Amino acid sequence: MRRPHLFLAALGVSALSATLAACGSSASERITAVSVASPARWKPAVLIRRVLDLSTPRRDGTIVLATAGHLALLLPSGGVQQFARGPAGYANPGGEEPYLTLSTGERVASARCTFPQQALYVLRLQRGTGVTAVDVRGDARGFASLPRNGLENGITFDSTGRFGHRLLVTATNGSRTTVYAIDCRGSVSTLTTTAPKLEGGISVAPAASGLARGGDVGVESTGFVPPGFRAGSSALVADRRTPGNPHPGDDAVLRIDGSSLIAAGVRPGDLIVATEGGAQTDAITCTGQSCRVRHIADGPSIAHLEGHIVFTDGRAPGL
Repeated sequence: MRRPHLFLAALGVSALSATLAACGSSASERITAVSVASPARWKPAVLIRRVLDLSTPRRDGTIVLATAGHLALLLPSGGVQQFARGPAGYANPGGEEPYLTLSTGERVASARCTFPQQALYVLRLQRGTGVTAVDVRGDARGFASLPRNGLENGITFDSTGRFGHRLLVTATNGSRTTVYAIDCRGSVSTLTTTAPKLEGGISVAPAASGLARGGDVGVESTGFVPPGFRAGSSALVADRRTPGNPHPGDDAVLRIDGSSLIAAGVRPGDLIVATEGGAQTDAITCTGQSCRVRHIADGPSIAHLEGHIVFTDGRAPGL
């Protein structure tokens, strides 16, 4: 039976060898990403204190940021404004990395309900572990509770339907990770308790990617290039300042413009993976049983990436 494939961002695991193993190659093979002739480069677009993660763009082009224990909106103009403040708003109850994800209104047939459009879901790491929901107005509420079974460290929506269009959360304990699926009523199911040790953003492979086979794999910041990606589009990722780290970070949102990525051979459906330290970035394309890996971008050497790689339709900061 073909197993649905979940790409999980992990610290200290070789992204390329694991990804190619998932596409039919041996995990013991030595994998080398061939560099394109002119790699693109991640550049700071907006300076934001303690930026941790970015949502996909909302309908109005704004992007929700997790930053310094609160939420903010990154405007298409490049400006930043507060979001979800006040008595009913959101504040991180504790924990260093409360990653987030944005709902696109997934319908969960098994639960006979739908996730609200543009609602935000944020990991809750302390004071009752689980997930907090923040609606489009900025009002926060407890959404789901999870058992204390390690550190919650990944969150995303299943937009493919392979996991029932549910919200997926990872929690790592020692060398193993539990993957939970949460429906739109907040009901929690356990998909596995034996995934590898993980940390960071997670992504579900679309059917057209050619990656929908094999076991779970570990990579760092990830994102699948969406349909319609073009020269006027952009890729964005958080670069958080981390004092004392060999890659201390910039406290910035980094950006690569679409024309540079396309010139490097990136196309819709590609899996883009980047290292936490230095933002070294590869594109992975799989068709059938074979995969092709290219080194397509470099980052500032001090970059310290966190969370998801997200893509815009061109209304990105710094344009």
